[in-house]
Formats: sequence, C-alpha cells, structure tokens
Amino acid sequence: MSDRLLAAGEVLSLLVHRGETVAVAESLTAGLICARLTGPPGASAAFLGGVVSYATDLKHRLLNVPSDLLAREGAVHPRVAVAMAEGVRLLTGSTYGLAVTGVAGPEPQDGKPVGTVHLAVSGPDGRVWHRDPRLAGTRDQIRESTVNEAVELLRGVLETNVREHSG
Repeated sequence: MSDRLLAAGEVLSLLVHRGETVAVAESLTAGLICARLTGPPGASAAFLGGVVSYATDLKHRLLNVPSDLLAREGAVHPRVAVAMAEGVRLLTGSTYGLAVTGVAGPEPQDGKPVGTVHLAVSGPDGRVWHRDPRLAGTRDQIRESTVNEAVELLRGVLETNVREHSG
C-alpha cells in the first residue's frame, strides 16, 4: 500500500474509532481529496461526501461562503478555506469539514501567484485549524501536493484530538 493511501487509511481509522465523520469541499483539487479518502476499503464508515466548488459563485451558493468575503478577497484566501470547511461540515452534518482553495496554475488567480494554497478543517464546537503552504511545481504537482497537505492536516487534527480525549 502506498504511503498516500496509508495516510488516508489512518485518517479513516481514527474517524471510525471515534464514531466520527468527514466531508470535503474542494476547489483547485476538483475531487482528488475525495478520491484519496475513498481509496481505502471501508471508507464509507467515515467519509460522507464532498462538494467540488470550482466556480467562485458555487462557494457561496453551496457552501455559504459570504459573498462579501468573495467579492473583497477573491476565492483564494484563508478565510474562504475556513468558510468552505464550515459550510461543508454543516451541509453534510459531518463531524469534520476539510476544505482547500488555491491556485494550481498555470496562471495567477485573483492576484495570487501559482502555488498559493489555503487548507482548513472545521470541527466540533466551532474549532478550526488551517494551513497555508506555498507549493511549487507543475499544475499536477501542486494539486497532488495539496491533496497530501490536506490529508496530513486532517490526520494531525485527529491525532491531536485523540490525545486530548484519551486523558
């Protein structure tokens, strides 16, 4: 089993162990995170689904990202990633919402350079975790790196929460 599939399996195992779920909101990765998280057998025990909101207006209409935030900052912004994560969590009723937005290239978007990526996890009790890596490479490499970063962010959140809940 590849390291990438192993990481997704660990995320799902942590969720199943605690009776929790995850849903995903994706922009630049266009469903690649959903594909990664559903790769391991038994994924349906913890993975609820995802929303690919590639178009900016869908971020507002499907995920309830504030339209004034999108108008002011564009789709590539840390607060947009947080709003997407919260939106998908509320939309699906999942324990955690994981979201990514960014610029894979080949051209800049909303004045943001290629490789700008924002990731967020929305969890219980309104808790939010985020990461803003600067990635390099081709369009495909940036998208793949974003998937890896997103799975690792979620795994870190879950591992921290397991330690917090285990006494």
